[in-house]
Amino acid sequence: MPWKNGGGETTEIAISPSTASMDNFDWRISMATVASNGAFSQFPGVERILTMIDGEGMTLDVEGMTSETLQVGGSPFTFPADSVCQGTLKD
Repeated sequence: MPWKNGGGETTEIAISPSTASMDNFDWRISMATVASNGAFSQFPGVERILTMIDGEGMTLDVEGMTSETLQVGGSPFTFPADSVCQGTLKD
């Protein structure tokens, strides 16, 4: 399915409730390929948790936070999904 901001595609693995949309879910698990640098979709009122499962890594610049670099095997990164977030690939 397309990203909320139209910048790529994601595979939705699970969502609750099962009838929820991108605007009204309680929780959601998805997997996306980030192919280029750019802005992340915003989800008001949602806490986002990202984990890198493949690739060389990505730096996230989240509004009001210190930059965070995600790497395979690294810790998950949590941030408010309504914050402006820019991702920059390492490769």
